[in-house]
Amino acid sequence: RLLELGIRPDDRVAICADRSLDMVAGLLGILKAGAAYVPLDPDYPHERLAYMLENSAPMVVLTQRALQVSLPATQARTLLLDEAQGFSTQPTHNPQVEGLHAHHLAYVIYTSGSTGMPKGVMNEHGAVVNRLLWMQDEYGLSATDAVLQKTPFSFDVSVWEFFWPLFSGARL
Repeated sequence: RLLELGIRPDDRVAICADRSLDMVAGLLGILKAGAAYVPLDPDYPHERLAYMLENSAPMVVLTQRALQVSLPATQARTLLLDEAQGFSTQPTHNPQVEGLHAHHLAYVIYTSGSTGMPKGVMNEHGAVVNRLLWMQDEYGLSATDAVLQKTPFSFDVSVWEFFWPLFSGARL
């Protein structure tokens, strides 16, 4: 659906979801569309979420029905991750994303900010893949392994917890 909405490389897509399969599917969908995900922790204060939405200027916000009412107002289009009928008609193959290169953004994660205002830290697809390749070469997960995803998705360590097992065929 993101590609149908015109999402392109370097566009930002915010995602506010409880820890669930919906969240993992949303993160993968954003990356497969070539966009950068902006994780919004549903437990953050309303003012912080409003600032992050304004500052990151996402084209789309992915969320769940129960969280939609608590999100700050935004001009971005909202898609509900837990609304299955909208996704069941989508192709099951990986999309071809024209113009996607390693230097395009993969995510923007906000730090606490030394000035009191959160700061968006950007990371590129190539940097993420490079780190995943290094981790796999160094520690070698296989299909018999499982990785506990314990870190909130608004922290950068979560990137390795989510995508390393999925990248290597292990269980999450």
